[in-house]
Amino acid sequence: MRRVFDHLHAEVSVGVGELVPRYALWLRMRESGADPDRLTRDEALAFCRRHLPAFLHERGIALARRPARRLEREIGRFDPTRPTPYERAARV
Repeated sequence: MRRVFDHLHAEVSVGVGELVPRYALWLRMRESGADPDRLTRDEALAFCRRHLPAFLHERGIALARRPARRLEREIGRFDPTRPTPYERAARV
């Protein structure tokens, strides 16, 4: 689902403390064989473990070990069928 990619982008940006280029992340995900529009939680986790470190390194961005673990935990817990707290608040 596209929501999984959106969540991944947001969490990566939070983890590194700066906005990660969304389109570049999208392209890297496509190159790695995943479809960002139909991304599953397992595919997002696999991307984080296998391809994200190189993607960030190429851009001179570092993701420390602790934020990397937090990122994996957040991606693993994300349920795209349920609204996030931010989405709930935006409806009010």
